[in-house]
Amino acid sequence: MKDELLEQLKRVADVECDVPLSGMTTLHIGGPAKYVVYPDSTVGLDALMRLLIEEEIPYKVIGKGSNLLCSDDPYDGVIIRLDRFDEYYFLDTDLIAQAGCSIISLAYTAMRKGLSGLEFAAGIPASVGGVTFMNAGAYRSSMSEVIDSVFVYRDQKFEWISNEECEFSYRHSIFHLHPDWIIIAVRFHLEERETEEIRELMESRRNRRMASQPLDKPSAGSVFQNPDEVPAWKLIDGIGYRGYRIGGAAVSEKHVNFIVNDNHATAEDFLRLVNEIKERVEQQYQIRLHMEVERFNWKKQ
Repeated sequence: MKDELLEQLKRVADVECDVPLSGMTTLHIGGPAKYVVYPDSTVGLDALMRLLIEEEIPYKVIGKGSNLLCSDDPYDGVIIRLDRFDEYYFLDTDLIAQAGCSIISLAYTAMRKGLSGLEFAAGIPASVGGVTFMNAGAYRSSMSEVIDSVFVYRDQKFEWISNEECEFSYRHSIFHLHPDWIIIAVRFHLEERETEEIRELMESRRNRRMASQPLDKPSAGSVFQNPDEVPAWKLIDGIGYRGYRIGGAAVSEKHVNFIVNDNHATAEDFLRLVNEIKERVEQQYQIRLHMEVERFNWKKQ
């Protein structure tokens, strides 16, 4: 059956076999995926999805993998990469971009056109699809503030849905509740502003990131959501875990809400460290931390 499936997949997209998930995530952790497919059109994607649904094959769409903790176990399903969905265009102050576009690249392109709104995203190493799924944010801004509408594939149809229908909230969207929906493209509404003013803001924030984040080591960005009461980093610092490590996973000395892959960390190393931090914080502060990073391919969720 698997050889037959491979031949069927090859009819609608380019396919790779037995590819490590560690090479598809910024954390550089994860076991091998049986199939990785690269559709290059909406027609090809539709054909792929109909095949997977008919054959009841599990699948997962992965962008740049900047917010994923994959287990070390093999994944016997299909990873869908929308890297080739990378077209974008501007209509006055609106930007329409496909899901595979880099949000960093788009932020700089918008800056050069004198369009403001994506400055906060200029340091997020993610795709348009990924930042929309997570309602990613920084500097007290989030994607929901600049997204007008989202082009999705759901129920074997392509359609635009409004910002309101996306049900955005802190690091959350309706796409968490419907993992079978696929983000194809996003329409952003931006505002005109002096290019040099936008450039200066982005440069100052870039310098701030360089000084405060461990950008020299693999990570998944901020690990925990910020509770209402106090920022997560203060709680982690308060339990004395700056620099603390389990196996190859370590709490960053530079920013304690980052857990870095310091020396060939396993997924278990990372998750054990996460759970230990959560337990200690709850014991000391009676505050429960929640992971911002998505877990994938774990037998126990």
